[in-house]
Amino acid sequence: MRVDLLTREYPPFVYGGAGVHVGNLANHLRAHLDVRVHCFGDERGESSVVAHGVTQELNDANAAIQAMAVNLSMSEAVHGTSVVHSHTWYANFAGHIARMQHCVPHVVTTHSLEPLRPWKAEQLYGGYRLSSFMEETALVNADHIIAVSKAMADDIVRVYPRVGEDRISVIYNGIDTADFAPDPGTEHLESQGIGTDRPIVACVARITRQKGLGHLLRAAEYFDRDAHLVIVAQTSDTLEQRRRFGFAVDRLRAAGVPITWIGGAFSRAALRQLLTHARVFVCPSIYEPMGLVNLEAMACATPVVGTATGGIPEVVTDGETGLLVPFDTVAGGDGEPMAPVLFAKEIASRVNHFIDHATTAVRMGAVGRERAITHFSWTSVADRVRQVYDGVT
Repeated sequence: MRVDLLTREYPPFVYGGAGVHVGNLANHLRAHLDVRVHCFGDERGESSVVAHGVTQELNDANAAIQAMAVNLSMSEAVHGTSVVHSHTWYANFAGHIARMQHCVPHVVTTHSLEPLRPWKAEQLYGGYRLSSFMEETALVNADHIIAVSKAMADDIVRVYPRVGEDRISVIYNGIDTADFAPDPGTEHLESQGIGTDRPIVACVARITRQKGLGHLLRAAEYFDRDAHLVIVAQTSDTLEQRRRFGFAVDRLRAAGVPITWIGGAFSRAALRQLLTHARVFVCPSIYEPMGLVNLEAMACATPVVGTATGGIPEVVTDGETGLLVPFDTVAGGDGEPMAPVLFAKEIASRVNHFIDHATTAVRMGAVGRERAITHFSWTSVADRVRQVYDGVT
């Protein structure tokens, strides 16, 4: 069977969890299937990977218009496939067109839903309506949908009621626990100027409202002053968001809060050492269908403080592998917490618990690594995805 995966991101050009997901899924599916990958951007140097670029005429067009153009190119390039499998709205429409044009089944993996991310309008402007249209059209007509969490599955049915539950399977993201494993070394951290002489509070995220970094910075004002907050945030939805984030970091630093922002290159080896040596990992997202970064931290035996929203509670077991922060939003609002200051203080209280109780952090970290190994292997993920393919062909 030939399967064509359609995605915006693919290694080595990855800025979010979807790109990590597709890269690992492709590698594990290739042991059993003929897998072709279609992605955005520059050529990857692999014979089974086709990169699709934007024509010169659209260089200055809205990002959603550019994505639609790339989707048209992808849909033509999958001729001869048995199944198309798209990831995120950036490539969903290519799968929908291919389904109609080539009469092949279309499988969609939902990593998020556009209507639940109203802040994307800051990035896409009018293109946000187009991205929502492409996503809805693809999901309503898809032969099968894979949700990365139970919460994600519930959101699909609620947001798109024309999608029947019988067309949805829940298959969690996986984690390579050989790649993400405890590394006691410190040389990569030292090269970044990060010491291990004080408790590290780590966070890895994209600079966007969705990831809640503003709330984390507010929470840091209440952290134990012995704690060192290290944030790896290399990409942002907009340049303005990055600029505002930088100002907020500078204000905290001026107020005496120990904080390091890694905004540039940070190797995988350095990330492993950061996650290993962190006393606690924080995921302050206000919308998170699954949260792959939490699995990466758990695989490195680090406990997680995460928002009790979306799929995070399905990954982080409260009181066993970390601590969850209650999260309430205003009905019909923009997804922000109902009480932002209280939310920040709740994050800080849980972080400080691990700062004050190192043995608890070690114990929960060990349980978290075991959970990552037992429940989130890429082998089992790929096997379940193959079952979906078998069911639609």
